Amino acid sequence: MIDLDDIDRQILRALVQDARATAGALGRKLGLSQPATWRRIKRLEVDRVLGPRRVQLNNEALGFGVTVFLGVKLATKGRVSLEDFERAVTAIPEVQLVQHVLGLYDYRLRVVARDLSDFERVLRRRIMTLPGVGDVEANVLLSEERRPGPLNG
Repeated sequence: MIDLDDIDRQILRALVQDARATAGALGRKLGLSQPATWRRIKRLEVDRVLGPRRVQLNNEALGFGVTVFLGVKLATKGRVSLEDFERAVTAIPEVQLVQHVLGLYDYRLRVVARDLSDFERVLRRRIMTLPGVGDVEANVLLSEERRPGPLNG
């Protein structure tokens, strides 16, 4: 486990709010110089506390008004490798997230669609035809609140 001080936590909180914030802007906000802030950010990246910075797209603005979480249980784990399923499912553009989980299902998927009929098309023609797919459980997202993570304390 990495030891984080209060300044590291403040930097992480600020980057969760705005991943594009510059070291200079963060430094001004936290009372640090730009080089000191940059060194801390680089250390957090090297220690893998900070992963790659990515752009978060607004699905609704792009026309994807429905988000569904799918629990997928593979029917034939012996015949179809997990890698084959993962390779096939990640090739589907509407699948935003693939998580291999322990529990009732083998995978949890985050799928976006324009509307419910579009989701049904994706489910029937793309996901249900993947090798090894057995049971599928769908949960439609009604609302979402993003939290910055365990740094609130």
